[in-house]
Amino acid sequence: MKKLGLVGGLSWGSTARYYQIINRGVAKRAGGLHSAPLVIESLDFAEVARCATADDWDCAAAHLTGAAKRLEASGAEGIVICANSMHVIHDRIAEAISVPVLHIADAVGERMQRNEIKTAALVGTRNVMTEKFYRQRLVSYGISLLPPDMELAERIDQIVYEELVLGKATRESERYMKSELTDIAKQNVQAVVLACTELEMIVDVRANVLPIYDSTSIHAEAAIDFIMG
Repeated sequence: MKKLGLVGGLSWGSTARYYQIINRGVAKRAGGLHSAPLVIESLDFAEVARCATADDWDCAAAHLTGAAKRLEASGAEGIVICANSMHVIHDRIAEAISVPVLHIADAVGERMQRNEIKTAALVGTRNVMTEKFYRQRLVSYGISLLPPDMELAERIDQIVYEELVLGKATRESERYMKSELTDIAKQNVQAVVLACTELEMIVDVRANVLPIYDSTSIHAEAAIDFIMG
């Protein structure tokens, strides 16, 4: 099995989910007492969030590139960034190291393409919903996306940074997301991309009118494929 490096702490809760999914997947495929050979660089989210809030991606890149270099130095043969929003600096990180960095939107796009999904709504934090770095990757797989809903993007930012990264999952936010997903289902789309690692805390990905492509689990499954070769 290949050793994989996780850039985590973005937040730590989502990193724990990656760790769980990857290890369960490796155990299922390899059998016996096998678990995943992983190296984790868990960053202080307060420092990275301060960069992201100011849209200072040079600052964020410095933190994540340093983490990726340390993971490579510790023997990681590939890297996973355990956050959707931080893929805005994916290319900078990939250029700074010599091992592959598995892109979350590629994993989602490949899955949707296999399932012949042509239209979808992208739901996540503001930069994921509105900037090109994520949308263009999905479009390259033949997927047409609804225009970003700015009100929804701002509300998700609030929910994520004020509640979910602190481990709070309120009924109010759960009801809000359920209502928004119901409204999206009334539009001309085949699926929803849940492009925020924390939103799974308040969205039941198995109990919605439309199929939901949970980016975290799909990315983690791509990581399992990489580890198992």
